[in-house]
Amino acid sequence: MGPGVPYVIGAKFAHPDRPAVAFVGDGAMQMNGLAELITIDRYWRDWADPRLVVAVLHNNDLNQVTWELRAMTDSPKVPQTQTIPEVDYAGFATDLGLLGITVLRPEELAQAWERALTADRPTVLDVHVDPDVPPVPPHSTFEQVKSVTKALVQGDEDAWGLVREGIKTKAAEVRPHHTDRDEPGHQ
Repeated sequence: MGPGVPYVIGAKFAHPDRPAVAFVGDGAMQMNGLAELITIDRYWRDWADPRLVVAVLHNNDLNQVTWELRAMTDSPKVPQTQTIPEVDYAGFATDLGLLGITVLRPEELAQAWERALTADRPTVLDVHVDPDVPPVPPHSTFEQVKSVTKALVQGDEDAWGLVREGIKTKAAEVRPHHTDRDEPGHQ
């Protein structure tokens, strides 16, 4: 579990002349990613290309576990075992001498990536995301949807946020996509 940061270090040792990127959840980051940032700090100066980006999807939830339990066992979220402590991942990186960037709003993301991919040192992108956005793939089975519904009805603390975000997500999938040409005043 949580191999993203160790794997990206391995990739850098295999190809020290290339940039490397890892996407990890905050649970994985707390499990072993924070310790591996110390490893990155120890070795990055030896790499021909120092660019290594760890993007942490920060929602203070063991999100994969939470959704597996909802979809497979009809179980609501159990905060005592699935809500994880708040950690400043960008701050931890900065304390080590790496670049740390906190992203709180979607409109900050593009600039944060640009900065990370042009940095002169490894970077942690601490990307705050909404745990209520359901990871509902197009291939969800009826049984999985039914299980999630049962979990929500049984008292999941995030039920209303999940319903709100789920409706928004599904509506966006069926709504016709528009282009800039659809905007008023476009020639």
